Amino acid sequence: MHTRDINDNILGHFGASAVAEPEIQELLSGAIGNKHFHAMRSNLNWRPGRIFYGWWIVGACFVISLYTGGVVFYGFTAFFEPLVDRFHWSYAQISFAASLRGMEAGLLAPLVGMLVDRWGSRRLLVSGSIISTLGLIFLSRTTSLGMFYGSFLLLAVGMSICSSTVLVTAVANWFRKKIGIATGIVVSGYGFSGLLVPAIVKLIDTYEWQKAVTILALGMLIICLPLSLVVRHKPEQYGHQPDGERSDPPTTNDTPAQIQIQEAEVGTRQALKSRTFWHIALSLLCQAMIVSSVVTHIMPYLTTIEIGRAKASLIASLLSLVSISGRLGLGWLGDRFNKTRLMATAFAFMALGLLCFGFTSPGRTWLLIPFLILFSIGYGGNNTLRASVIREFFGRTNFGAIHGFVLGIIALGSIAGPPLAGWVFDKWASYQPIWLAFASVAALAMLIALSIPPLARTVKATHS
Repeated sequence: MHTRDINDNILGHFGASAVAEPEIQELLSGAIGNKHFHAMRSNLNWRPGRIFYGWWIVGACFVISLYTGGVVFYGFTAFFEPLVDRFHWSYAQISFAASLRGMEAGLLAPLVGMLVDRWGSRRLLVSGSIISTLGLIFLSRTTSLGMFYGSFLLLAVGMSICSSTVLVTAVANWFRKKIGIATGIVVSGYGFSGLLVPAIVKLIDTYEWQKAVTILALGMLIICLPLSLVVRHKPEQYGHQPDGERSDPPTTNDTPAQIQIQEAEVGTRQALKSRTFWHIALSLLCQAMIVSSVVTHIMPYLTTIEIGRAKASLIASLLSLVSISGRLGLGWLGDRFNKTRLMATAFAFMALGLLCFGFTSPGRTWLLIPFLILFSIGYGGNNTLRASVIREFFGRTNFGAIHGFVLGIIALGSIAGPPLAGWVFDKWASYQPIWLAFASVAALAMLIALSIPPLARTVKATHS
């Protein structure tokens, strides 16, 4: 029997992850000869001519982000009016649920970031998929405002454990030179998730909102849970480097494999003490406040300017779909040009788009076209550049923890935005003041991004 056939049989019996266990290594080394073991482990997972496994991880994370983003983030706006009709709650009360989701996700983000650096993404994605399913099931049984909030808290825990921090950390571990486009593909899943909004509206109209949520919960188990098992932690565990660059397989003695790549690796505490970190975090906090408000209130706002519910759901879908051009385009540009300047450009697009959004009226609905183009490209591009900038400034070793702390800070914006926009509408019966105010906030974020300083020279690069 050929060596490859032997490898396939062993893999089928033990599983790829089991080969990494010391006891299994010893057993296999004795069975086939120690000198062939590590070559065998490489053959188990990496064969010439096959696609770099990092791209399979990108594909799995793309679908997970598509479904979770559509159900929990973009899809929430479709439940606004059915909840008001059923329970007669105010817009501010319903918006507060999105704030609770953002608050808990923000509190958990640093912890999730540290856990993903230690445990890898797969364990967290599996756990998060299960908990999110339970949160959706409890949400479908809601009979009171307290139960509604409690369901969103449970849902927030699940979504935090399989959040963008976990997804982009998996990608950042497998890519360096192509981090922009790889991350852009993953976060484009959130853009494509807007396609689920009309489907969710149709589910609600057909089965009513409680049964619709139950169906979405089943989808979480059927789609996200199996794909979570595709994800792996780091390519070095399989004798490779990021981007699929070949390296010497691990040796059987204490001699380390040849180091091929040198990049900055900054500790979490060092990062948190740097002005660079806070400029990045504060500029993105402004974005989070704006985007969470627009996504939550876009359908109610369009209804106030005499746009029907079906057409409003289509516009809400286009908001995320158009953002794909920004996620991929600015991700690709970020691999080639200055990332911080691209961030500032994206914030400028958002500010101009919000001005168009604020001045939209029944007689000026054409302003929705430049709004969709400018605003969507802006925020979509920055969702990609966030990971690229963090990876470039702070490296890979503590990427998850640093990214988690950034998300924890920008969650404050997600918490404040939706109820603030709801309060403005409840008080003045108009959304225009908040959209114009948010245009100024986006301009401020642009200035903060332009002034991001380089890391202090005392932060030295180390071998990864």
